[in-house]
Amino acid sequence: MESTPLLSVNNLSVEFSTPDGIVHAVNDVSFSIEAGKTLGIVGESGSGKSVTASSILKLNSGVTASTSGSILFKGDNILGADDKKIRQLRGSEIAMIFQDPLSALNPYYTVGHQIIEAYKVHHRGVKKPEARKVALEMLRRVGIPNPEARIDEFPHQFSGGMRQRIVIATALINSPKLLIADEPTTALDVTVQAQILDLMKDIQKENGMAIILITHDLGVVAETCDDVAVMYGGRIVEKTSVNELFTTPTHPYSFGLLGAVRSLDKSARGSLRTIAGAPPSLLHLPSGCSFMPRCVFANDGHSKCSSIVPELELVPSTHSLSACHLRKDALLKLTTKDLL
Repeated sequence: MESTPLLSVNNLSVEFSTPDGIVHAVNDVSFSIEAGKTLGIVGESGSGKSVTASSILKLNSGVTASTSGSILFKGDNILGADDKKIRQLRGSEIAMIFQDPLSALNPYYTVGHQIIEAYKVHHRGVKKPEARKVALEMLRRVGIPNPEARIDEFPHQFSGGMRQRIVIATALINSPKLLIADEPTTALDVTVQAQILDLMKDIQKENGMAIILITHDLGVVAETCDDVAVMYGGRIVEKTSVNELFTTPTHPYSFGLLGAVRSLDKSARGSLRTIAGAPPSLLHLPSGCSFMPRCVFANDGHSKCSSIVPELELVPSTHSLSACHLRKDALLKLTTKDLL
C-alpha cells in the first residue's frame, strides 16, 4: 500500500512577463515527496529549480508572474489558497532556507530578535521570555557556541557558516513538516558544508520532516537525497532514485552532469568532461527537446528531437522516468563516454 505524498506538484508552469518577452521559467513540472524523505532537484543555473521551489510558498506571485497547475500539501491546493492561509503555512508547516544567509537576515535586528519573531508569529500569546528560551534551545541544537551571549548579536558578527546555522534555526523553530533548502551550502567550505548537511539529516530523523534540496552539487545529492529530479530548460528531464542516477542514468543531460564531476574512479590527472554549448534561453526555448542543441544524438536520425517535446516515460528494468526520444532500452546501453 503506497502512502499519500506530503507534497504533490502537478503540471506546474510559471511564466514571467518582461520587456523582452515571456520567460518560460517552469514548464509542466510534476513531482511528489513523502514525509521523512529527501528529494534533490538538480540542474545548471537557469534550469528552473529555484522558481519551482518558490512556487510552493507562492513567493512568485505578482503582476508579472503567471502560474498554473496544482501544488497539493496534505491534500490542499496551495496555489488556490488565499493569502491568509499561505501566511499560516509559511514558517510553520513549510519553511525555506535561502541561498544567501546574509541577505536572508535583517542586519538591523539581532539574530535572537529574528528567531523569536519567527516563533511568536505562529504562537500567539506566547510571552517573550518563553519564546527566548525556545530560541536559545534551537541555537544550541544548530551548534551555535555560547548561545546565551550570541543571541543578542547582529548577523554581521557571525561567520558565513554560523549565519547559515541561524537561518536554519529560524526555519526549524516551528518544527515544519516540509523544509525547502535552496543551495543551503553554497559558498561554505567543505567542513562547514558537511556539518550543515548532517544537522539537517539529524533534525529530519527526529521529526520525520520532508526535505526538498535545491542544488547543483551532485556530491551533496549523493550524500543526502533519496530521490532526484533533474531539471533542464524549465522541465524535469529525469526522475529517479539517487542510486539509479549514479549507477544507471537514463538521460543524455544526466550523463553530462555526471561526466563533469570528479569521482574516485577517475584519474586525478584526467580533465573533467564538459557539456558543449550553453543552456537555452527561457525566452526562446527550442521547439522540440530543449537539450537538443547540446546532445550528440539529436542529429542521429532522431527527427523528433527538433519538433516534439519528449514526455517523461518509464525506462524498462528501472524505476526511472526519462524525457528523451531515444528508445528506452537503448538509454540503458549508453555510457558517459558515448555522450561526451
